[in-house]
Amino acid sequence: MHTRRNIMALGAAGLASSCAAARGFSEGLARDFGHAPPHRAVLPPVLVSEERIIRIDVGLRPYRPTGFRVAREAFGDKTLVHNYGHGGGGITLSWGTAKLAVDLGYDPSKPDCAVLGCGAVGLATARLLQERGANVRIYARDLPPNTTSNVAGAQWWPASVYDWRRASDAFVAQHFEAARFAFRRYQSLVGDAYGVSWERNYNLSNEPIERYPAREDSPMRALVVNQRDLDPREHNFPRPYVRQFDTMMIETPLYLRRMEADVRLAGAEIVVRRFDDVSQVQALPERTIFNCTGLGAGALFGDTEIVPVRGQLVILLPQPEIDYNTIANEGYMFGRRDGIVLGGTYDRGEWSMEPDPQAIAGIISNHKSIFGAMRA
Repeated sequence: MHTRRNIMALGAAGLASSCAAARGFSEGLARDFGHAPPHRAVLPPVLVSEERIIRIDVGLRPYRPTGFRVAREAFGDKTLVHNYGHGGGGITLSWGTAKLAVDLGYDPSKPDCAVLGCGAVGLATARLLQERGANVRIYARDLPPNTTSNVAGAQWWPASVYDWRRASDAFVAQHFEAARFAFRRYQSLVGDAYGVSWERNYNLSNEPIERYPAREDSPMRALVVNQRDLDPREHNFPRPYVRQFDTMMIETPLYLRRMEADVRLAGAEIVVRRFDDVSQVQALPERTIFNCTGLGAGALFGDTEIVPVRGQLVILLPQPEIDYNTIANEGYMFGRRDGIVLGGTYDRGEWSMEPDPQAIAGIISNHKSIFGAMRA
């Protein structure tokens, strides 16, 4: 678990001269009149170099411009409930859309349920079904650590989930409902057991920040914790505008292992199986089927809207002192204890799982420009 690093204050340890005494006197007057100079925090920089890379992760986000799909439909003599298409917010929203799906589709008189998919969304759906009393069997082509969820950066905040120009008002309300439930659920998991921890975020910009993490008129503003715009003298980042806020980080390898263990312990069977067409799904013995196949829902269920958005991550050796995150135009950095995550690519329509050397070099260069210029 991260232990938040004590932040060092710059300044003299004592008054060694008359000049220092005068300065201390004037600062004391300023405090008395409410004009205290801001306290400057010196955060340690990330050591960004090719030599510190421990792996490159590539994942395909299942993106739908109109937003994730939670819907119920008749499926022959069965019920099919869709829960997929979360874009870059799959782990963040997983508990919330799972609740929407379970509320929509679970019938206690038909307790035998199938869940398709064993990533964060499928596992959360399985757990909530079990909490309602369902008998759950998970069918999945891949299990952790070989799911898309395993390579997610996993900051708790929904990002790249939908195109605001195409999403309906009803979807935006549904998105907030899912986010709010997930926000509370993840708080109950904070600790070493699930690899969930609170961490500070710094949004860095050359322009005034208005939209991130949420606009003032957005319902998502209710889920922003401890937001504050910092005075330039309060930080050592090489950007004039810095906004801080706190949220949770999920260490995905640990979290998914624990979630898989939880569903097994509660009685779920997990079957490794690939579905090539919808008739194979329809032949399952369970009467209610929850489709959490992510990107696979496009080919399997004929969703022509869903597209892959490739993300590439550079993972550096862990630095225990890096207990904060940054978000900037150059990319993002998440200070996880299993490694420093550097990201920021968004390759829409790209199916290849091979790392792009040029994109990787860009991630390294962009983050060097930030952390190499942090003031001492």
